[in-house]
Amino acid sequence: MFTDSHCHLNFPELMQNIDTIRADMQQAQVTRALVISTSLERFHEVHALATTYDNFWATVGVHPDNDDVQEPSLDDLLERAKLPRVVGIGETGLDYFRLEGRSVADMEWQRERFRTHIRAAQHTQLPLIIHTRSASEDTIRLLKEEGEDGSAGSAGGVFHCFTETAEVARAGLDLGFYISFSGILTFKNAQDLRDVAQFVPLERILIETDSPYLAPVPFRGKTNNPSYVPFVAQQIADIKGITVQAVAEATSRNFDQLFSAISK
Repeated sequence: MFTDSHCHLNFPELMQNIDTIRADMQQAQVTRALVISTSLERFHEVHALATTYDNFWATVGVHPDNDDVQEPSLDDLLERAKLPRVVGIGETGLDYFRLEGRSVADMEWQRERFRTHIRAAQHTQLPLIIHTRSASEDTIRLLKEEGEDGSAGSAGGVFHCFTETAEVARAGLDLGFYISFSGILTFKNAQDLRDVAQFVPLERILIETDSPYLAPVPFRGKTNNPSYVPFVAQQIADIKGITVQAVAEATSRNFDQLFSAISK
């Protein structure tokens, strides 16, 4: 019924409890999850989860905020994207939140990494999983410069764990991307984000946990896991004045349309 479109089940605090988490997912009617890669060094863990369990899938990518890991080449990404049950490229994007004394100009390595992922997605025709934090203007600019405009040859994808403005959401939608909301949507101080969720059409929304982070209310502060994604769906249902089942069905359908490689 529900699909968690973004989680990190290979992280130790989740991996060591994977059987319990899977049982909790079944109880919560969370039938599928996409396990997201953040480095080449740990891609094998992500891929192993996808090949071990028939309701998990994997992506390949290197998180933009990781500067002490193997830098991915185009061939690195293309080679791993050919493996069974790999259905997306990322997570990738730009993150200027923690510059740690560096300037935005100093982050050219991050922009080049992002371009490499975009090109891999276009080559494979697998969708991009976009992370953007304090960098939305450059994120949109680079996508456009690399030809991600919804036309033939574009890979498309999703802006995951969306926390930006309605203007950024509109720009992403105009490029053909989906918008994914996490447990942040349930936080008391997130009314601006709930207004964005009201603006985004249901047919372009995905839901996620980004677990082990960002557990939704009433679990805020605890370790997150995919069984909590229905609380995100319920918040969207409340915002849009529809049933949670309608949200579950729409977001799972959207997931299937975006990650069409799942059905191949």
